[in-house]
Amino acid sequence: MKKRHIALAALALVSVGGATAAYVATPTVHEGTPGETPELGRMGDYAVGTQEMAFAMPDRLTFGKLDMATGGTESETRTLQVRMYYPAAESGAEPITYSHTMDPPDMEPITFEYTGSAFADAAPVEEGQFPLVIMSHGFNGWSTQFSNLAEHIASRGYVVASIDHADMKLERASDFLHSFARVLASRSLDQRQVLAQIVERAGSEEAGAFSLIDTENIGLIGYSMGGYGALASAGGDYDYESGTFDAVPTDALAPVRAAASEDAGIDAVVAFAPWGGQPDNRVWSAGGLGDIAIPVLLVAGSEDDVSNYGEGIRWIFDSLTGADRYMLVYRDARHNVVGNDLDFATLDSGAGVPFRAIEFMNEPVWRQDRINGINQHFVASFLDRTLKGDKSMASYLDVPTVNANDGTWEVSFGEQLNGKMAGEEQPDHWRGFQRRWALGLEMHSKAAGE
Repeated sequence: MKKRHIALAALALVSVGGATAAYVATPTVHEGTPGETPELGRMGDYAVGTQEMAFAMPDRLTFGKLDMATGGTESETRTLQVRMYYPAAESGAEPITYSHTMDPPDMEPITFEYTGSAFADAAPVEEGQFPLVIMSHGFNGWSTQFSNLAEHIASRGYVVASIDHADMKLERASDFLHSFARVLASRSLDQRQVLAQIVERAGSEEAGAFSLIDTENIGLIGYSMGGYGALASAGGDYDYESGTFDAVPTDALAPVRAAASEDAGIDAVVAFAPWGGQPDNRVWSAGGLGDIAIPVLLVAGSEDDVSNYGEGIRWIFDSLTGADRYMLVYRDARHNVVGNDLDFATLDSGAGVPFRAIEFMNEPVWRQDRINGINQHFVASFLDRTLKGDKSMASYLDVPTVNANDGTWEVSFGEQLNGKMAGEEQPDHWRGFQRRWALGLEMHSKAAGE
């Protein structure tokens, strides 16, 4: 693998006016959700249950450090934990508290604990069929890194399965290339095989959350390396001659090649900051991405220096010629355009939290909670449109101006809006956003064939 590939991949590890008279002096408060959150970013009608379960995948190929030079592989049963979220009956219990320990090399471990809105092991609702959404994190991420998004989707009537890919732990700096090479060979296979097992269990009259799944409508959400896998799982086979795959034994790529010829049954994809389009690490040809024929929503920061917005993510968007697609852009954001808003000040180590951990989780310009509300708004509209066939959702995606700053909403002198969100009567403003609050965003769109 060329040095430039190693350097860019290493970066992926750490990143993982209106008139005064119209000013709203008293903020509108919405229970459980910040008043600034766009319309569809607010929780849905369902309580949410959650439970974690293991999925075993036999006969998976893996490889050690020496095998990267010799080409050797060995077979194993790969077992992954998957956290399920689903519409649930009301629960009198306390919401779940999630926990994850971040333990990279040369840094003291840090444990994050954060309270969700889901209820552990709550009984699923008794009636209803709901689309399935698979979630896939980035390199060295974890299944509850985006639990807020998963809970939000489930509250609107979806069953969500968030995979913990168990990326190889980095004991020392020299482990990086080995771990990353294994992710290159495993991410799409993990997504496909977990999805296949869930669909099989849903079709076997199994009780619990599986009984709620509508297997005819399936979405896949991936972030960074999860997006790298998601685009392949959706039909965009890799260019295996890319220098990015040089460290992966040829035999370890054979199952990935074989799976690419099979339709995974995915109906829509959301890719946050997908990795693999940037020139130094490009893993697709334009033709390979052009084979994707399902709707795609990309979400990116205009200053992403890991997946390279200008030459990477934008190139992916332009190359998806077989798909109806959207691309939401956070201007001045870098790579961390999705992820829970964690309060580092509440950790035992307080102000001593290493910057490395903060940089892995947070955006340098945008507030994480603001990003989350906007993501929830657009993911909800996209999934409702593509998986539930709700045509009214198109009005949230087909915005009147590419640049949100250019939207207009006329008000009379002294008129107080008190958090009112744009609807049919404000056709020149981004729908669902409050006046003066649709800023710093772009929405690009192209139809299949463009």
